[in-house]
Amino acid sequence: MRAMAEGLTPAQYVTHHLGHWTSGSDQGFITLTDWHWDTLLMSTVLGIAFLWAFRVAAVRATSGVPGKLQNFVELMVEYIDDTVKTSFSGSRAFVGPLILTIAVWVFLWNCIDLIPVDIPALIAGAFGIHYFRALPSADMSATFALSIAVFFLCIFYSFKGKGAKGYAKELLLHPFGSNPLLIPANLMLNLVEMLAKPLSLSLRLFGNLYAGELIFILIALLGMAWTGFNLMSISLFAGQLITGMAWAIFHILVVTLQAFIFMTLSVVYIGMAHASHDDDAH
Repeated sequence: MRAMAEGLTPAQYVTHHLGHWTSGSDQGFITLTDWHWDTLLMSTVLGIAFLWAFRVAAVRATSGVPGKLQNFVELMVEYIDDTVKTSFSGSRAFVGPLILTIAVWVFLWNCIDLIPVDIPALIAGAFGIHYFRALPSADMSATFALSIAVFFLCIFYSFKGKGAKGYAKELLLHPFGSNPLLIPANLMLNLVEMLAKPLSLSLRLFGNLYAGELIFILIALLGMAWTGFNLMSISLFAGQLITGMAWAIFHILVVTLQAFIFMTLSVVYIGMAHASHDDDAH
């Protein structure tokens, strides 16, 4: 409906919804020269909402009958603490809150995909913003940034858990052995393994949410066929409502599952980095 009002073809409609509000003209998957202001804005707003909700729950916490928000926050904190405890052998004072932040933040990112695709664009358009892509997890810049943060934490906890000497031995002498001739092979394999972790984290989240967003956009295209109150238009409009609702219900599982996978792999990767091979042997 909105696409028809603006005179957009189906291809232009899809392209418009996949465009970012940037500081330049770059509309690619990932950019090193331009800022994606829509991703930064939505990530900041969702991060503040997460902190505010958990702060409210903490301030209003009671030893009596808890409210729904307190129940949810306590459930999340206990679950994350148990998850970290099983995968990470060091102090949970920093890692626990970190993993909780990743889990909730990525989940809130993903939930934006359940908002009808035209609503964020209409709101942005009212402020003179031509392109606005509200889903941060469908922006490869965002998923890579978060996975790179986890990657550097893995390196930090590798040094913290093993020491510089132990970490160097792990990179150079495992898994093939301590023969000097095998050091290049050990180093190459370990570097590939290290780089695969942020790639797997970022691309899995990006790919699943990008595909989900694209399907919502394609479903919304059914509304472009509206030509008045006739059988064809009404049938396509009903098809848009039914398929959109069905995909949204199924997508709730995808939204939750992808946040869970990102959170779980993050704590597992950090736990593996902190643990030594001697610990694994025991």
